[in-house]
Amino acid sequence: MSQREVAELTELSETAPFVFRHIGPQPTEIASMAQSVGCSSLQELIERTVPANIAFKGRLDMPDAVDERTVLTNLRAMMSENKVFRTYLGQGYNNCVTPPVIQRNILENPGWYTAYTPYQAEIAQGRLEALINFQTMIVDLTGMEISNASLLDEGTAAAEAMTLCLRVNESGDRKKFFVSSLTHDHVLELIESRAEPLGIEVVVGDHRQADLDESFFGALLQYPATDGTVFDYKDFCAYAHQRGVLVVVSADLLSLLLLKPPGEWGADVVVGNTQRFGVPLGFGGPHAAYMSTKDQFKRELPGRLIGVSKESGGEPAYRLSLQTREQHIRRDRATSNICTAQVLLAVIASMYAVYHGPRGLRRIAQRVHQGAVDLASALKLNGCEIISAAFFDTITLRAPAALSLIKERAEKQQINLRYFPDGRIGVALDETTTERDLQDIFAAITGKTAAVARSAATAVPEGLRRTSAVLSHPVFSAYQSETELLRYLRRLESKDLSLTTSMIALGSCTMKLNAAVEMYPVTWPEVGQLHPLVPLDQARGYTKFFRDLESMLAEITALPGVSLQPNAGSQGEYTGLLVIRAYHQSRGDLARNICLIPTSAHGTNPASAVMVGMKVVTVACDKEGNVDLTDLRAKAEEHSKQLAAVMITYPSTHGVFEEAVKEICSVIHQHGGQVYMDGANMNAQVGLCRPGEIGADVVHINLHKTFCIPHGGGGPGMGPICVGAHLTEFLPSHGHLEAAGQKRGKRVRAVSSAPWGSASILPISWVYMKLMGPEGLALATKVAILNANYVAKLLEPHYPILYRGENGFNAHECILDMSAFKRTAGIEEVDIAKRLMDYGFHAPTVSFPVVGTLMIEPTESESRAELDRFCQAMIAIRGEIREIEEGKADKLNNLLKHAPHTALKVMSDQWELPYSRERAAYPLPYLKEHKFWPSVGRIDNAFGGSKPFCTCVPVS
Repeated sequence: MSQREVAELTELSETAPFVFRHIGPQPTEIASMAQSVGCSSLQELIERTVPANIAFKGRLDMPDAVDERTVLTNLRAMMSENKVFRTYLGQGYNNCVTPPVIQRNILENPGWYTAYTPYQAEIAQGRLEALINFQTMIVDLTGMEISNASLLDEGTAAAEAMTLCLRVNESGDRKKFFVSSLTHDHVLELIESRAEPLGIEVVVGDHRQADLDESFFGALLQYPATDGTVFDYKDFCAYAHQRGVLVVVSADLLSLLLLKPPGEWGADVVVGNTQRFGVPLGFGGPHAAYMSTKDQFKRELPGRLIGVSKESGGEPAYRLSLQTREQHIRRDRATSNICTAQVLLAVIASMYAVYHGPRGLRRIAQRVHQGAVDLASALKLNGCEIISAAFFDTITLRAPAALSLIKERAEKQQINLRYFPDGRIGVALDETTTERDLQDIFAAITGKTAAVARSAATAVPEGLRRTSAVLSHPVFSAYQSETELLRYLRRLESKDLSLTTSMIALGSCTMKLNAAVEMYPVTWPEVGQLHPLVPLDQARGYTKFFRDLESMLAEITALPGVSLQPNAGSQGEYTGLLVIRAYHQSRGDLARNICLIPTSAHGTNPASAVMVGMKVVTVACDKEGNVDLTDLRAKAEEHSKQLAAVMITYPSTHGVFEEAVKEICSVIHQHGGQVYMDGANMNAQVGLCRPGEIGADVVHINLHKTFCIPHGGGGPGMGPICVGAHLTEFLPSHGHLEAAGQKRGKRVRAVSSAPWGSASILPISWVYMKLMGPEGLALATKVAILNANYVAKLLEPHYPILYRGENGFNAHECILDMSAFKRTAGIEEVDIAKRLMDYGFHAPTVSFPVVGTLMIEPTESESRAELDRFCQAMIAIRGEIREIEEGKADKLNNLLKHAPHTALKVMSDQWELPYSRERAAYPLPYLKEHKFWPSVGRIDNAFGGSKPFCTCVPVS
């Protein structure tokens, strides 16, 4: 590397100091690493890796980098324009109290938020136990038999429940789904949005007068209803079941402490949001939705399901269960395109229940309910008509005063009430509501200042009161003191390998630095305490923020239209295809429903295509991992009149910048299709090439990957889309925005419950981009490519590298071929993954996208020292395999087959293995400085899959 390039990097470290806090290798190390991969400079490596015909020659049109103090000052000034009113809008979103012990030790703790999806269960037992607690909590509260480990939001959970009902209904010709007219607006909108591409007819009506004939397969009820009314749905369920119709219930979780759970009166599926269990409103998210159902439907559940199996010592251990349902395996036959869950938020919600326990939760529910009863009583005595006598926390009323006067009084007191189009007023209380708040609400509605009297009355009918036990497992009664909960949280955290321990080199799901300064604003009140449905003039700071973030994403992608609504990468895929579908329909091309998907595309792509009503046609790849152009041309020609889109991942999932990517785009455009680029690997493009200039019409961006939102143990995430100018008018709308004056026009309907998805985590990406500036962002991409090639170069003498670009270099990741070891030593890639735990590392991606491989993506945030340490571990493991190949170690009784080795195993008086304890636990010197111990031995996946058990293990 030239002295000039080193000097330029050194100068950048002076003018933008955060850049080299985020990037691991320092300027002189970058120079040395570039030389070690066979290039004279970092720039030469990039020129030999990124095809010249797509290289971005300019500088991103973005402001220069600023320092950490300045970026927080600027963001706070912007967000201070938000108005945090006392809000009683409800509709599945309620203010709550995040216990400080949970906020400090989970939400703000990188030991929890930087962990990865628990694919390697032996080093994820803490998270898995917390998720088992979550599933148990949901099962208990809803009265159902099984629950998943969370979904994205209440609306999409309801839509997923609808498609579950469609899949399990025995009569395939049923295409109607009934929805109660008293369902939350955003839930109804998401159901209608999901239903239309699948040919499902949504019928909205009064459940008391519903006529469900043989054309219906399912129905959805809101419990309590959106106006607060608590209905007895038992007769409706019996009626529906007599006609072969399954019943979905969207239920408020806190209400189920007092109300009879849906499982006791006939529900088949129950969905909802756990947000009010200690998770900030966040202007819409992230929050953990839930879905519970009958055990007979467990193989149709979307999303993650945590189960109990056993480990090598015979003790219970947790793992992801029934993974054959997942989209990476079943592709276009998957139960859902959901790639992860909202793990971090599900953990918070579960720990909220653990901390309060059944008595504490019931006390909170009773206090909220009593406030609603007392307020309703006071309002009724002062001339208001209370619409329903049966309610939990929400009352709907008609007041004698003019609505305009009530709005004026409420606004003066900074109170948000819900105003129905027909003049009714809704008030939804929560655990933060005080007696003073009740007095102020009363004064806003009546104009009087009398105190709201307390009473012992209830508005829950006797026949709908909960009598069954709830949260009876000891875990919900053992940690009510903060000391005990703190120790429990720390104990679980210590069982999980996160970025606080070592690099997590998983390809396609980059685990890069989530800097503390980026995370800091998430819990600011002006960021985290806004209800997503407040009047837009109370969210002016967010509005400015969204515009600025959108402009940066548009510049980076060279695609001018941006939607921030999709609240996961999977939702971004789905949304992008909906936009393409709407574009074709607007032109009268109703027959265009074929989606070409190369075998190298990201695993969720086929499931996303099916969800929008498209038919998947697979395109082959050649031996170098590139899209087979001959096959692409043939299939584009064959389906020319029906071609809707191609879905490509760029760089490819094989870790290669395909030279022919522009030609791929051109072929599709020639046949009238649109190009969808999966942005899972956008971190290898930022500042070096731009999707819009390559030929993409749509790209989604995993902000939880490229732009530093943490993986959170499997979620949260955000997947905004950027589109070409011709597609901008089709970007998602939302009922709340339409009500505020946004014309829908040709826009597709909402894809997330909240207008801007999980808005409160978007500042993480904004802060990152402002701190890095255009030069820093481009350098991060270059170093990501450098680190991948550096690892490949070090490991090449020991493991075959499966794919490389035209000039012999990888993009952001490399794939090691392990397949020969099964023949030579009886060793499979999973054995290597488990042995890496003994070396203190999480395994790379196992057997994806190619069976028998490990895919390594080191990210730009990892230092040279950490990369060297990882490579030392991989080389040492290769030596252990060689011992088996040479007959020095037994094929079945060896270091890899018995991995991982727990402390309990190593310290046991019984040690009958043919190698030393030291080789098992301390195979390299660096481990004596710091050792991460897997908490369980190897887990028996077959046992857990054959006998799914998905709630807390009984004490017995």
